[in-house]
Amino acid sequence: MRMLQETSSAGADYVEFLAMGTHATGQFHCSECGYGITIHTELPRCPMCSGESWEQTAWSPMSRALQDA
Repeated sequence: MRMLQETSSAGADYVEFLAMGTHATGQFHCSECGYGITIHTELPRCPMCSGESWEQTAWSPMSRALQDA
């Protein structure tokens, strides 16, 4: 499993990216174009821009209900 990390100028904050082919479960957005997927196997190449790295989306079972409220 390959993971790529990008560090900010502050050094303490970072965004973790997962590479295409990594086994993963959850919601992800392409780090290049923002295309969103929900996946339960390995991360694919982005179907929109052919990007190869993904950022996991923060998700909780109640996130949609809270947005609608």
